[in-house]
Amino acid sequence: MNEDGMHIRIEIGAQRLSLYGDDGACIRRYPVSTAAKGAGEEMGSECTPRGRHRIRARIGAGAPPGAVFRGRRRTGEVWTPAFAARHPGCDWILSRILWLCGEEPGRNRGGRVDSMRRYIYIHGTGDDQPMGEPRSHGCVRMRNRDLIELFELVAAGTVVEISE
Repeated sequence: MNEDGMHIRIEIGAQRLSLYGDDGACIRRYPVSTAAKGAGEEMGSECTPRGRHRIRARIGAGAPPGAVFRGRRRTGEVWTPAFAARHPGCDWILSRILWLCGEEPGRNRGGRVDSMRRYIYIHGTGDDQPMGEPRSHGCVRMRNRDLIELFELVAAGTVVEISE
């Protein structure tokens, strides 16, 4: 895919993800939750990285809504409020994973600013987590139903631009 094709824009300030079609028109818009600690690229910062990325890998096709992932693998568990209550304080990675790879050496690729090595994803989260508020540990969280819809619309290689 080239930059003139389908692409995603994530606006940290607006807590919004927009999907644009090949013609440049916005075809979907979703509320998201980015990092509680704001924007930043440093390893260990728990911040959401800015700049141009690509979807490096799509993980979880066919998994049920709410499927729990650890280390990018399904655990066999499915999130429910009761399940979450048994595991308080977890930052759940649910339903699908769109793993991001930085495209800008020195900004979000390589060394201590490598988005892929930081395991920066667009992923689902528990239904008890608010959208539109920065609360993640660096990733971009979405409602499970929204993420599943987005996952079906995008391919590996899709450009993702993250801005403040």
